[in-house]
Amino acid sequence: MKWKKYTIDTTTQAEDFISMMLSDLGIEGIEIEDKIPLSKADQTEMFIDFLPELPPDDGSSAVSFYIEDDGSDQSEILKKVKVALEDLRNTVDVGSGVITSSETEDLDWINNWKKFFSSFYIDDILIKPTWEELKEEDKDKFLIEIDPGISFGTGKHETTQLCISQLLKYIRGNKEYTPEVKKPKVLDVGCGSGILSIIALKIGAKSVVGTDLDPDCMISTKENMEVNNLDLDLGKFYVGNLIDDVELQKTVGTEEYDIVVANILADVIIPMANVIPDRLKKGGYFITSGIIDFKENDVKKAIEDAGLEVVEINHKGEWVNITARKN
Repeated sequence: MKWKKYTIDTTTQAEDFISMMLSDLGIEGIEIEDKIPLSKADQTEMFIDFLPELPPDDGSSAVSFYIEDDGSDQSEILKKVKVALEDLRNTVDVGSGVITSSETEDLDWINNWKKFFSSFYIDDILIKPTWEELKEEDKDKFLIEIDPGISFGTGKHETTQLCISQLLKYIRGNKEYTPEVKKPKVLDVGCGSGILSIIALKIGAKSVVGTDLDPDCMISTKENMEVNNLDLDLGKFYVGNLIDDVELQKTVGTEEYDIVVANILADVIIPMANVIPDRLKKGGYFITSGIIDFKENDVKKAIEDAGLEVVEINHKGEWVNITARKN
């Protein structure tokens, strides 16, 4: 089997944005090549003893994706990628954005990325890929198993970790905060692999509702719920855009949720902010991330303009979480 490899000439600053954009378009495999040296933590995690010699980091990056070369016309998906790249220019320096193509033989690229996703902890929760064997010493741990499949969401990205930390606080509670609602109902906007919905249920949510633009996310979420021994009746998931899909807004419901969580890009959160207060019960919380640091004030303003009170802002690397309350 042959594959078409398409490579986007871009910047390191845009890598995460382009990866999320390609995932939203249903593109299954993404490869990133840049000149950024691995950190000590990355070297340890990947069992790398000696680093290759790299030229100086000049901020350039190549983001590649693969499409099966079955003879069909690929112009439509490429057009969508090009349009989405131009849209991203309003958010981040995309660079030239020039797309080049080449042909490659059948490789196990769809599974190769798995070697870079290993078990890790957030607070006391062990998040483990389904293909990794559980260590004997971890068998009594609070375990979440996840297989992103063709959806976005391993839990390792800073934005997902920010959302998980906030879910832990506002569902389970900590020394700083005691939840007013013991068994909250949660809306997960942009559910991806279902990781945030699954964690919410495992730590005490009574039920979840999720939405995503990608139909494949419904499959990934269902499979991950089953892996984690969760009753499928605890979650309902819908395909659609909550921003402007009136029927989806009706289906999801009004003033139904104690928590709405959205791990989406800032340029999606900003227009979506107006529809969030109607989804929340009084006293409910809007937990959001996917916000690059230079977009923080724009998102904060949009959330406040929608009538919510920003109660905390957290940072992890260049990414931001904003949590707000409906009073």
